[in-house]
Amino acid sequence: MSILRLVISRVALSAVTLLLVSLLIFLILEALPGDVATRILGRDATAKALEVLREQLHLGDPAFSRYLHWLGDLLHGNLGVSIATGRPIADVLGPRIINTLLLSLLAFAMYLVLAIVPAVIQATHRGTKVDHAISVVTLVLLSLPDFLLATILLFIFAVAMPILPALATVSDASSWLDNLRAMILPAVTLAIIMAVYAIRVLRDSLIEVLRSDYVRLAELKGLRPYAVLWRHAMPNAIVPALNITALNLGFLIGGVVIVERVFSYPGFGTLLIDALQLRDLPLIKATVMISAAVYIAANLVADIGAVLLQPRLRTSR
Repeated sequence: MSILRLVISRVALSAVTLLLVSLLIFLILEALPGDVATRILGRDATAKALEVLREQLHLGDPAFSRYLHWLGDLLHGNLGVSIATGRPIADVLGPRIINTLLLSLLAFAMYLVLAIVPAVIQATHRGTKVDHAISVVTLVLLSLPDFLLATILLFIFAVAMPILPALATVSDASSWLDNLRAMILPAVTLAIIMAVYAIRVLRDSLIEVLRSDYVRLAELKGLRPYAVLWRHAMPNAIVPALNITALNLGFLIGGVVIVERVFSYPGFGTLLIDALQLRDLPLIKATVMISAAVYIAANLVADIGAVLLQPRLRTSR
């Protein structure tokens, strides 16, 4: 099967998956038994307020018609209007998505270093004290809940050694350097959370690849250890870690709620929590849908990347 056909099939499958996710989101949030307007405004809402909200959400229309209307708006880039603020959801989401994107880019750059460097050290020094020490550290970090790790880092670098701000407040009024300093602690926390999963996978995969025949052949040809490692071993060893990386990319966009809450970072995750607390149904649907789209896209990129890095997968799928 050609690469183009593989890519098209993966994209089509991802599109179908996203469509099914959108239907599930709609069914959970709007098509459940009971009055949606009452669930949003509460039992103490006046009849007039309930009537206005029902008209705003088109609750008088059949459920399937409302779903098609919502899906059509999504395809045209219309996310609707926030019930809590009365503003277009795109205007509400814009600054939060940018904040989370900047934090995610910084965290992902740190993640690559924190995942690859220890895994390479362990694989090339397997069975040594260094290998065992890194394994113990990763196991300890793996057992720590997200909020506890964030709190520990906050105490160390903002209280015991106050070199970084405790609150990750970013704004247009602050300089880029101040905003960068504010993002360091939450970015480091996210990078560590993601890296501890990838280190173990990449280490085991790299050890297996370094023992393979084609790597030994490259060594017998007189290639330098650096070239053997990065040109021959790493492209094949990194494939299993791509799935972990895909999960981490989805986590960066939709699963940073705890870290953002600990550091009071005004990002996408905290916006979702605020929407849930305010029962802002259109905003909830938009944020959950965006999270699902990013998660599916990350897995799509990882799947295609695995096929490109390992040509034998093109014929086995």
